[in-house]
Amino acid sequence: MTDEYQIEIPPSFYGLHTDARHRLTVPMARVRERYEVCEDLASHMVEHCQSVHLDIGVAEDEVLVRCHRGLASPESGVSVAEAGWIVTRLAELLGWAPIELEGPSA
Repeated sequence: MTDEYQIEIPPSFYGLHTDARHRLTVPMARVRERYEVCEDLASHMVEHCQSVHLDIGVAEDEVLVRCHRGLASPESGVSVAEAGWIVTRLAELLGWAPIELEGPSA
């Protein structure tokens, strides 16, 4: 059986699912599944964040802080570490400076 997975997962995402010895802490299929969820979520949030920033006038960093706060809540469906990755990726997609994250995901 060959591994035909075509999506390149960035090292920053692998880092969420590896231990100190750089071994995966979950099966590769789970890493791929979580990456796709997180990448899709970041992509879907771009338009909303631009709207909040431009239409309402909320500062870029505050938009990202609010997104992180929402994603870091237990009901979001992502882990705190994934929430941090999503917000960092979101900043990258928007061309905004990343925010300094507090807590375990930093």
